[in-house]
Amino acid sequence: MPLRPFFASRLNSFAVRPDLYWPAGSSKPGVLALLERAATVAGLSMVDLNYPDHVLGAAPADLKAFFRQSRLQLHGLEMRYYSDPAFAQGAFTHPEASIRARAIDLTLRGLDAAADLGATCVNIWPGQDGFDYTFQVDYEQVWAWQVEGLRRVAEHNPALLVSLEYKPNEPRAFSFIGNIGTTLLAIRELNLPNVGVMLDFCHQLIAGEQPAFALALTQRYSRLLGIHINDGYRSRDDGLMVGSVHPHQTLELLYYLHRMDYSGMIYFDTFPHYEDPVRECETNILTVQRMLALLERLPPEVVTGHLARQDPVAAQRFWMQWMMPYMDNEATL
Repeated sequence: MPLRPFFASRLNSFAVRPDLYWPAGSSKPGVLALLERAATVAGLSMVDLNYPDHVLGAAPADLKAFFRQSRLQLHGLEMRYYSDPAFAQGAFTHPEASIRARAIDLTLRGLDAAADLGATCVNIWPGQDGFDYTFQVDYEQVWAWQVEGLRRVAEHNPALLVSLEYKPNEPRAFSFIGNIGTTLLAIRELNLPNVGVMLDFCHQLIAGEQPAFALALTQRYSRLLGIHINDGYRSRDDGLMVGSVHPHQTLELLYYLHRMDYSGMIYFDTFPHYEDPVRECETNILTVQRMLALLERLPPEVVTGHLARQDPVAAQRFWMQWMMPYMDNEATL
């Protein structure tokens, strides 16, 4: 069965290279201008907004009017805590109860804004919640605060999906929710039907994970609420174009999505710096579409046979033949 996900993208990506889209000397483009630019991407159907910066950067009535008139629709809100210096020492896990309450209140306002704008999901990346030194935190206590804060958030509006996006570090040296294991443990402890996982390819690489394995664990123990696809060199969150560094791991991830009959969001969380962001996003879409087309043509019994036998040599020969068919005229693998 063909995989039919919908494609979404990071709005801030469209702020780069203003010289290509706006007259010289123009002021910094606002949220609506970035949305209009994103709407020109062929194949893009959804976008996420950051909360609070994007949502508070435009009037709600203007945002609603844009999404009513545009083919680009709002998927969800991405919670961001870095703009408030009070959260530098933690948001849900700050040592001061008043700051923890402030972080929860900000998130609840994000949930209310998402519902008002017609979004279906709020994604939480708890990047401020972590530690930098030994003997800095009481691990049992901060984990309890982390789960308690997430519970308050998820129970606020059961009709909204709440996804957890893990990352092993940055800005903290160690994040409390830093890999697929701790994410699934938190979700298991929460035991709420509207909570699930948001996978991020670069974050998985930094965590030393095989992305498709984390996806399989998500499918077994929780639910996948979306996936951020990008690429990088494993040492940091590079946000490079899809498949530019790890094409095999990207293809394997898409293979497991295909096996799941996934029909949710594939979100391009990339960071173009000098590239035309519209062409960069279109290239990401084209890369995923071509990989999916390749998977749809595969003889499934051959792939499952390799997996059943755990035969890496046969698998390598097979995938090289399928990914580089020009070699068929020169040599048989």
